[in-house]
Amino acid sequence: MARARSPAREKAREIYLKAKGNIKLLDIAKELGVLDTQIRKWKSQDKWEQELKGTLPNEKEKKRKGNVTKKKKVTISDEVKEVLDNTELNDKQKLFCVIYAKCFNATKSYQKAYECDYITANTNGPRLLVKACVRKEVQNLKEGKLNRAMLSEDDVFQRYMDIAFADITDFLTFGEKEEYIRNSKGEIVKDEFGNPSIRKLNYVSFRNAQDVDGTLISEVRQGKDGVSIKLQDKMRALQWLGDRLDLIPNLNREKLELEKEKVRQVQEKMDYERNKNNNSNEPISIIIKRKGED
Repeated sequence: MARARSPAREKAREIYLKAKGNIKLLDIAKELGVLDTQIRKWKSQDKWEQELKGTLPNEKEKKRKGNVTKKKKVTISDEVKEVLDNTELNDKQKLFCVIYAKCFNATKSYQKAYECDYITANTNGPRLLVKACVRKEVQNLKEGKLNRAMLSEDDVFQRYMDIAFADITDFLTFGEKEEYIRNSKGEIVKDEFGNPSIRKLNYVSFRNAQDVDGTLISEVRQGKDGVSIKLQDKMRALQWLGDRLDLIPNLNREKLELEKEKVRQVQEKMDYERNKNNNSNEPISIIIKRKGED
């Protein structure tokens, strides 16, 4: 059964047209006691701007175009409408539910909905998912098979491609830099000729969270020795793609083979180091230590 049209929706339209568009949608929202995002939605769906400019088609035009094949409309599922109408959730929580139903990743969903850094999302995403009203809407979206409508085979294929070809330099920078040698007082030490003494140091620096794809990172850990990051399983992604080589364009196929060879070499080196240290269960991570620590 279709929902009854909201009286506030028609009232919002009347206010906008009476003001000839010279009114903020936020002010209409405050007057009617609804969210400004809801006002924007009504404005778009009911074509207030076209009506204001007199560009909505008249009845004759509608009849004349009646025999023309109509383009298929993109509709919002009933499950999504229910989420949008849920007054127990704020706008960001609603967005979180819809994104989660697509990717089933609480961290990614929280990061996208709240526009925050990865570490914050990694902490708060799972917590939000436990909230009863959020969990209920997510379950409704799942049962409505929203994820099947939004997540295509191409999306899955592209995700494996992203994981397989992820480069560590996409997430951090490293190299060698020079710095002056200083004494205990912070003064620059000079050599026998009076020139500043310089030493070379290796450095590693993380890129900002908003500049990287957090879904390609499986773990970020803050420990006593510094921060470590771990990428998604490249070998697994490469194997998955390798089983579907006939679907991969030639250019990417060559890139895939090169990437697989690089991973094999790295894996062999890691296995050798683990066996040598007799500690095969210890994960390999990239660690940034605090300055001055051994």
